[in-house]
Amino acid sequence: MHKMDNTFDESFFDAKKVPVPPPSPSRSTIYPKRRINDGSSLRRYSGISKETNDLWDRLFDEGYRADVSVSTDNGGIIYAHSNVLDTASPVLKGMIKTSKKQGRRRSISIRGVPYDAVRVFIRFLYSSRYEKEDMEEFVSQLLVLSHVFIVPHLKRECEQQLEYGLLNTENVVDIFQLALLCDAPRLSLICHRMIQKNFKTVSSTEGWKVMKHSHPVLERQLLEYMIVEDNRQKERIKKKNERKMYLQLYEAMEALVHICRDGCRTIGPHDKDFKNNKDPCSYATCKGLELLVRHFAGCKLRVPGGCIHCKRMWQLLELHSRLCADSTLCRVPLCRNFKDRIRIQSKKDEIKWKILVKKILRAKSIAGGPFFSWAIVSS
Repeated sequence: MHKMDNTFDESFFDAKKVPVPPPSPSRSTIYPKRRINDGSSLRRYSGISKETNDLWDRLFDEGYRADVSVSTDNGGIIYAHSNVLDTASPVLKGMIKTSKKQGRRRSISIRGVPYDAVRVFIRFLYSSRYEKEDMEEFVSQLLVLSHVFIVPHLKRECEQQLEYGLLNTENVVDIFQLALLCDAPRLSLICHRMIQKNFKTVSSTEGWKVMKHSHPVLERQLLEYMIVEDNRQKERIKKKNERKMYLQLYEAMEALVHICRDGCRTIGPHDKDFKNNKDPCSYATCKGLELLVRHFAGCKLRVPGGCIHCKRMWQLLELHSRLCADSTLCRVPLCRNFKDRIRIQSKKDEIKWKILVKKILRAKSIAGGPFFSWAIVSS
């Protein structure tokens, strides 16, 4: 129990009036990512000198001329000064104004949180300081108290302490619920992302089990979100793989034109052997087409459907003709023949080819890099 001690040195204060507490630090004096060691305490607000903070800590600890008693759970009492509480919190100011006076002190109550948490809270109102161990132990209670009694600089501190280290998979469900109740959108988003990232671990914690019974609607919303997010992730992977496949097809078209127009120095024309002493071809898919080109050149069947390898080559040739800008100048075999075939092709097949061409060109545009002159956007 926090008792008043009259041994406080009166020379620090005016005998008739307790000094007005130091102003709440402005945003310009707040350094969210910086922590300064001060003995066993962490000073967050560097705009106030250490001596001033020590003075206000001493005033709180000794309770000199305290005119408010704060009742807590389990019969605990904390003595404080009304002008400090009035300045720090409009809610406490209203409570003190309407409270009953017992002797020379007014009495108010703060229930629902441990005595030690209330003491850390009121101490912070005096000097904007706390012990590191106290913040680690009572961060959730301090978050609630700062919200209920409208102490924004303490609320920001609790949020940042959670964000920079105190939030973990064991307490994230509890903190997430408090963030929703305490109107802390950034903190709730951080908790939400942690739950999503570590769902398997978090869903097996005691906090999740408690939430399941006390807030089943919130649990259902989280599960529904996870299902939706999982489907989105699968869809993103699917689209990524499709773009990769379409890009490979475009690269195969480049290599085909290169082989037929320039004659690849690495694999050579179909009737010449591979030369090991040549530099690697700059077209990545060139070597991949080597066996297919050699097979197509010497295959006895070479009719659509007659040979699976030739069928694949026929498809590549037709795809090239769909992308080719000018078949009259093209060196790729059968390019003009396929262009003429388009006119008598069924509407259903024509739509399929147009969709494929658009997807290939779209994948190329996403990947970046120049389009070759033989490539056109199919209308």
